[in-house]
Amino acid sequence: MRYHPRAGDLALAAAVLLPLVVALPRLGWPANEAGDWLAWTGRVTGILGLAMLLLAAAISIRVPGWDRPFGGLARLWRLHHGLGFGAFVLLMVHALALALAAVPLGLPVAVEVLFPPFSRGVIWLGWLAWLAMVLFLAPTFGFFGRPRYQAWKRLHLVSAVALLLALAHALPLAGETWPWWLLGMAGLAAIAWRKLGSRQARLAYRIEAVEPLARGVVELVLAPQGRRLVHEPGQFLYLTPLDKTLAAGRGEEHPYTITSAPADDRLRIGIKDLGDASHALQTVTPGSIARVEGPYGDFYGRHPSGRHRLWLGGGIGITPFVGGARDLVARGVVAAQVLLIYLTNRRERAYYLDELESIAERLAGFSVVVHDYLERGALDVAFLVEHCPGFAEREIHLCGPPAMNAHLMRLLTGQGVPRSRIHSEVLDFL
Repeated sequence: MRYHPRAGDLALAAAVLLPLVVALPRLGWPANEAGDWLAWTGRVTGILGLAMLLLAAAISIRVPGWDRPFGGLARLWRLHHGLGFGAFVLLMVHALALALAAVPLGLPVAVEVLFPPFSRGVIWLGWLAWLAMVLFLAPTFGFFGRPRYQAWKRLHLVSAVALLLALAHALPLAGETWPWWLLGMAGLAAIAWRKLGSRQARLAYRIEAVEPLARGVVELVLAPQGRRLVHEPGQFLYLTPLDKTLAAGRGEEHPYTITSAPADDRLRIGIKDLGDASHALQTVTPGSIARVEGPYGDFYGRHPSGRHRLWLGGGIGITPFVGGARDLVARGVVAAQVLLIYLTNRRERAYYLDELESIAERLAGFSVVVHDYLERGALDVAFLVEHCPGFAEREIHLCGPPAMNAHLMRLLTGQGVPRSRIHSEVLDFL
């Protein structure tokens, strides 16, 4: 499967390599001795590991719009997780390679490289940084089950401790310090913004109405209390409700997809009862205040080709397509044909379907087909060919539960659809 790098990927790769490029003239190339190669490998992996750790923090800043060069916030978060885990592995290799390089001098020397006298505090700062990384990353390995969303976000403060300790370890040992000051300030500034500054940038909205769509599904209608959020179809935001009567989630931020058209003077958000916070929002008090932060995501924006579109949505994953359909109505024109296949277990759970079918009746170029799992089983190639001949030539957007997304991805790529024309964003642990 061919990889298509984004502009943000290239900038990130250059930033990761910057400290190594600066240090290489000093490091040189090792001689042919195995010990020299191990020592060189230990230094290089230490440089790359620390750079990845600092950049993992830097790209967590979550400023609206900054995620788009990376392909949306969901993809940027995957890069963030990959950098963090990669940093952990490289820093382990860093310590072990340096110790193995000293083995020819005797085992006690190798052990002392790893665990020197406490007078060499700079080395022990490195071990403390590694311990902080272990504490921070442990929940991602599932040792203690899936962590609660807000607990996971608070745990990110441990990453700031790891960064400070890692910098305190590296700066006295580095020959060139300016790259570490640059990346270190970027990483720490990002954490400070997320924990302190971003709250000041959130916009105030009043919850005007709570419209039930089905059992356990509502759409919130919000009116701006000042500057309004400017967004594009398919994007999402972080909602922080301030209703004092909420049983859970008050003052907590959670991501939800925007279902209103960009031209709408009200903000609409579809919410399904999937956890404590989303359950409480089913009965949030109209008139209460909430704060929103965003928009994020790039579900439609980076794909301006003239190809016809195939939208595949199910569950609460139908929401970006509702926003897309409402935007088509607001603009009154469909530049390329759009077919929405609504995947549902049963029709009475297909919230928004009546509105979507009404839009299809009024708007030439937009159509809706329902796929009922209980009647037809999982979506297959025969259904796609029947309702969307030439689907493999379309630009395809999909959104739904993880199992549905995985099935559709396998089905489409198995039919030769390039991964570059399959677009999906999953708001999982953002």
